[in-house]
Amino acid sequence: MTKTELIHQIKSKNSYLCVGLDTDLKKIPSHLLKGNDPIFEFNKQIIDATVDYAVAYKPNIAFYETQGSKGWDSLQKTIAYIPNECFTIADAKRGDIGNTSAMYARAFFENMSFDSITVAPYMGKDSVEPFLQFDGKWVILLAYTSNSGSSDFQKLKTDNMPLYEQVISTSSQWAGDDKLMYVVGATHSEEIKKIRSLVPDNFLLVPGVGTQGGSLKEVSEAGLTKDVGLLVNSSRGIIYASNDADFAQVAGQKAKEVQQEMMSYIELYC
Repeated sequence: MTKTELIHQIKSKNSYLCVGLDTDLKKIPSHLLKGNDPIFEFNKQIIDATVDYAVAYKPNIAFYETQGSKGWDSLQKTIAYIPNECFTIADAKRGDIGNTSAMYARAFFENMSFDSITVAPYMGKDSVEPFLQFDGKWVILLAYTSNSGSSDFQKLKTDNMPLYEQVISTSSQWAGDDKLMYVVGATHSEEIKKIRSLVPDNFLLVPGVGTQGGSLKEVSEAGLTKDVGLLVNSSRGIIYASNDADFAQVAGQKAKEVQQEMMSYIELYC
């Protein structure tokens, strides 16, 4: 998916919502467990209920890997089911020496046809470059994450700036804003203002709104651009809003509520 196509999708839906498909067999409604593929059935109903309000879907690969080959089958069926106009993110956090990264890139971009993949930058440029060789595909680089341990390394000073700023500043030279996004946690809304000065035109994938305590209002005020420039992810707050037979209906309502709030920020800031 090109940047132009992504922006068109965002503006046509007045939304920058990404729904995280962190599908856990221990959390989905029990009546689904009787089916042949409960993970896919859960995802299918969530997608159907939220697709009018979401512009992106982000399966967390660990939730599928844990089920072995069945999980990979569920993941592939899920990706095939997501409408083509929606942006797909493989939340895989890969990153290794060049030839290994090239295999990861082929697995997620060629075999599974994801639009993007999250990548860890710790091993440097040659571990990221193989992911950047695919037309119409995106690297979403981990920059400043929302977990409590993010400050262990990401805020350490290097050349008088936090390491996460150095990662963004250096990596922004590897590709343009049509191929490179950054993960920035919603719990760091103040830092988003600084990050915007470093990469004014790159999209930011922002997890941590809702269950993790991030504020959609604060993130939007700090990060929105004329082209919106944000994908804000919500996982548990939408997909597990209900554990009953009405789970999909409730998820759809939650997604609509988020989309309505986002629309107000788009009108105000974009």
